[in-house]
Amino acid sequence: MDVTIFDLDNTLYAPEARLFSLIDVRINRYMTEVVRIEPERVDGLRRLYWQRYGVTLGGLIRHHQVDPEDYLEYVHDVDVALCLRPDQRLRQSLESLSGVKVVFTNGSRDHADRVLQALDLADQFSEIFDIRVAEYCPKPYADPYHRVLAHLGADAECCAMIEDSAENLRTAKALGMRTVLVGPAGPAGQADYIDARVDRADQVPEVVMGWRGLVGSVVDQ
Repeated sequence: MDVTIFDLDNTLYAPEARLFSLIDVRINRYMTEVVRIEPERVDGLRRLYWQRYGVTLGGLIRHHQVDPEDYLEYVHDVDVALCLRPDQRLRQSLESLSGVKVVFTNGSRDHADRVLQALDLADQFSEIFDIRVAEYCPKPYADPYHRVLAHLGADAECCAMIEDSAENLRTAKALGMRTVLVGPAGPAGQADYIDARVDRADQVPEVVMGWRGLVGSVVDQ
């Protein structure tokens, strides 16, 4: 079974849409207004929690006894339609990509649903795996990847992982997946765990189908 696993935020849409910036603001507000953390501590704690736990939520659960469901609902309460419009070029590109296509995100399913609806892509993906797939353990930890593969009944070697985060691709590659970085190469762009890089998500199918021997070229490989 050929499976293409797509990240959501800043992967299926460009960072220039600034949707994730709205979520960023909501995370900071949650920490100050709900958890009652002093504003001057927020940036430092977020960096620390990202380093230790992969996402801010991990630190808030462990050190502040935050209800993860309350957090997910609060931080994703943004108007997606302000930032995103239907992406017909991406839609046509995904329609050309055979096999199973799924979304695997550190966000919530409700947020993913809203994003896919706004982009007019909801019918292009058979499954959405959110941060609940491994009891709020996020990428880049290996456990949620294993859970996704188990749900799909797929071998890692049959999967391609599409991400804007090089660190998340490092885990995918270690498990045996092919990897595509979406966006600027950055310091990790030439790392051996990055198999290909593209500027936009609509270029992904050409790369993946090339690996399957179904088209004649790949991008930046």
